[in-house]
Amino acid sequence: MKTLLTLIILITTMATSIYEFKVKNIDGKIIDLSIYKGKKILIVNTASECGYTTQYEGLQNLYSKYNDKLVIIGFPANNFGEQEPGTNTEIKSFCSKNYGVTFPMSSKVSVAGEDIDPLFKWLTEQPNPDFTGPIKWNFEKILIDENGKVIHRYRSKTTPMSEDLISAIEK
Repeated sequence: MKTLLTLIILITTMATSIYEFKVKNIDGKIIDLSIYKGKKILIVNTASECGYTTQYEGLQNLYSKYNDKLVIIGFPANNFGEQEPGTNTEIKSFCSKNYGVTFPMSSKVSVAGEDIDPLFKWLTEQPNPDFTGPIKWNFEKILIDENGKVIHRYRSKTTPMSEDLISAIEK
């Protein structure tokens, strides 16, 4: 176990872009993030029982409007207030039924703490004009440019259709 943890830390610290990561989608299939080269990527940690859960609607609207140049990936996480208690199957059903989500969703991950997913460890350490450091709550957003670099981070209160976020996507 210690060797695996050392390897994860080494990979995380050596990565130079998001394209070096692979994630499991909500159905358990591996997604190589390099398939999104040339598009912006919006990473969002999500939860089904949060006060910000209605942001799924805005995320879907954003994805529908900009899917030619933007991919959104939702990462369900139960780190904050245990607001994502469901299984991957339950989460997928909830998102589809209640918000018509068609953007990619990952399998449930940890976005903070000692068991943080390597992708989120890397994302939260990347320089950007906004801030670095741990995810503080559900529905934080991290925008990646077409070259795999973090260009902006937004706290939970920034809505998906906010002028700041749309302006950054359109640049």
